[in-house]
Amino acid sequence: MWSVIRKSRRMSMTCSLLAQSLTLAYHYNTSPAIKSTCNPFSPLVSNQSSSSSVFLRPVSAPAIRAFCSKSDAMSSAQNSDSVSHLTQREAAEIDETLMGPLGFSVDQLMELAGLSVATSIAEAYKASEYDRVLAICGPGNNGGDGLVAARQLYHFGYKPFVCYPKRTQKPLYTGLVTQLESLSIPFLSVEDLPLDFSKDFDIIVDAMFGFSFHGTPRPPFDDLIKRLLCLHGYDQTRQKRPVIVSVDIPSGWHVEEGDIGDEGIKPDMLVSLTAPKLCAKKFSGPHHFLGGRFVPPVIAHKYKLRLPPYPGTSMCVRIGKAPSVDISALRENYISPEFLEEQVESDPINQFRKWFDDAIAAGLREPNAMALSTVGKDGKPSSRMVLLKGVDRDGFVWYTNYESRKACELCENPHASLLFYWDGLNRQVRVEGSVEKVSDEESEQYFHSRPRGSQIGAIVSKQSSVIPGRHVLYQQYKELEEKFSDWSLIPKPEFWGGYRLKPELFEFWQGQTSRLHDRLQYSPQEINGKRDGNFLVLLKKVLLCWKCEASINKTPQPIKRVLMMI
Repeated sequence: MWSVIRKSRRMSMTCSLLAQSLTLAYHYNTSPAIKSTCNPFSPLVSNQSSSSSVFLRPVSAPAIRAFCSKSDAMSSAQNSDSVSHLTQREAAEIDETLMGPLGFSVDQLMELAGLSVATSIAEAYKASEYDRVLAICGPGNNGGDGLVAARQLYHFGYKPFVCYPKRTQKPLYTGLVTQLESLSIPFLSVEDLPLDFSKDFDIIVDAMFGFSFHGTPRPPFDDLIKRLLCLHGYDQTRQKRPVIVSVDIPSGWHVEEGDIGDEGIKPDMLVSLTAPKLCAKKFSGPHHFLGGRFVPPVIAHKYKLRLPPYPGTSMCVRIGKAPSVDISALRENYISPEFLEEQVESDPINQFRKWFDDAIAAGLREPNAMALSTVGKDGKPSSRMVLLKGVDRDGFVWYTNYESRKACELCENPHASLLFYWDGLNRQVRVEGSVEKVSDEESEQYFHSRPRGSQIGAIVSKQSSVIPGRHVLYQQYKELEEKFSDWSLIPKPEFWGGYRLKPELFEFWQGQTSRLHDRLQYSPQEINGKRDGNFLVLLKKVLLCWKCEASINKTPQPIKRVLMMI
């Protein structure tokens, strides 16, 4: 039968082109040239090549890529010199154009800007560690961005406070105040603010002045800037201080020349909007984000803007150098519901399906991704990510090339382990067991359920073999694509098929605070001195034994708990 126990848990660039599970349906995102005869905003479009706006288009990741260091792959996105910077005049003109012929309203742009600021903060400073946020808002549009950001941060799980000393009596701004008050977000006057910000706040949002501000800050903002500037004195004494996030322009800075008199705010994070302003080149803090995913191509053409692509559906993207990180200091304090013995399913397959359904419902990306670890006759383990394609009473199924390294190792040692990790839920599942090939009929059926491009890719991809270059794969793919262009049946290659891992051990892990994680393990036990190898029979027996134990002893003895601090 299966019993459950609780265990503790601790948790030179070389590029080689390998044909690893390649999908060759690869294309570039291109857009037709904008023609003045059909574009109502043609005066905004220059006659330059459309290539100038390439940074604005979504960029597909290549389906075939060389194995290189991550830093090299990301260097272009992190180089702020490759991103356009705007003068004060250009920034004003773009705003006028957006709110004029392009039809944007002030409140639309303010909502997008505030959301971008909030998502940028959430990227750099997690609510579990930096939850108390003070938004200091000025009387103009920059202050409105701060008000929107405070509202969004509330919905992201932060605890915002707002200081809004010079309120603008326009419907847009009074509406934002009403929205914040309806969420019971406290408004603090300048007099209410503590003398020492570090005791009451983790993040201070500087939304006082934007790119349209001229002159010298007047009371009470001049004093607020000085108080924020004084926070950097804590760095010398190694006292904890709140981090400062500036919206578009650090208050006290010249829009183009930066912190001229060294009297402006020294933010830890700058969130540039639309495009960075020239002063951003003088920013030296650890986090620089770009927000405002709304720049139309006509604007990009006119001002020859080079902007980085936004990842996925994100409203912000990091620009500039990534901050240096002390790897030893990286840690998460997991906050999760308790995972108790009395809550688990007696059948480990049912427990897995329950957690898998949770991962699906949470919208996690590729919840069926799993690390497959194998060991060959040389005793050296190897791991790689594969995709689960089936789970039932007989085990876990995936498909691959039978001539790959993992296949060779499974031939030499038909035992493996699987690891599922669902980050958004702080959960892991480990499964260990013996491995066997699925039937040819099952492999055939799944092969022909795949898209035709994937079928051709499986034929072309000789996994773990060295090839001269990607051009070889493209050529072979093109030849097969033409061969089967009549939509005839594509035969499954003999070297491709599925494997099934038959579980012999399950382990379910739920992250908890202070490293007191919940870790429950299922393992088969001998019944009448004999261990039954049939998984389905074992599961039936555990149900019977569970009921028997519970009726006699009143407590389910097959579950044991061992809890240790890590």
